[in-house]
Amino acid sequence: MAELRGRRVEPLLPGRQGRLLFVYLVANRTRDATADELAETLWQDDPPSGAEATLRTLVSKVRRAVGSEALGRGGRYRLDLPTDVHIDLESAQDAIHRAESAVAAGDWARAWGPAQVALFTARRGFLPGEEATWIQERRRMLGELEIRALESYAAASLGVGGVEIPGAERTARRLVEREPFRESGHRLLMRALATRGNVADALRVYERLATLLRDELGVDPGPATKDLHRSLLEMT
Repeated sequence: MAELRGRRVEPLLPGRQGRLLFVYLVANRTRDATADELAETLWQDDPPSGAEATLRTLVSKVRRAVGSEALGRGGRYRLDLPTDVHIDLESAQDAIHRAESAVAAGDWARAWGPAQVALFTARRGFLPGEEATWIQERRRMLGELEIRALESYAAASLGVGGVEIPGAERTARRLVEREPFRESGHRLLMRALATRGNVADALRVYERLATLLRDELGVDPGPATKDLHRSLLEMT
């Protein structure tokens, strides 16, 4: 959803191409975009006949949708949005930075909310049904953001404890599925299982990780993972 000054923008945009143009300008709002860049955004390597005129028409219609003062002219285009505008991708980036900083400080309660914000945004995806190089780049960014958010949320939930422990286990399992070679996900899952009293299951997670790393990469788990394994063995 896009809203400016209390008015929905989407119904005013000129169809699919207008939506793509608007989203691209929003995603790159901190810099100028040239007409050639916008044409490549819309048509990649296959511009239609009369692409220049079509682009001018699209830009004009987007300008009417967002306000003529909000979109630059003269062959250089940049959306000048209000300072209090909410853009979910930017908010998610800010949220993950806050979550990771709080996790590093051991402030679990402060990390928990921002980690969820980043996770929910990343899971929504980006322009489903559309394909272009710049869209794929944004999707890769969101994929990386989701991994970081899963890690932060699992750690925060473990730190908060209590009723959040099952959520920590579910999130850690999701992280292990997404990134099987990422040892931090396995450690989070081991800790969540141990906290729930399932030490034997936590040890099995370690054994599966050790086997995976040995068979696929020819390496052993790192020191932090080995230390956690030893502490779990002492609990049995």
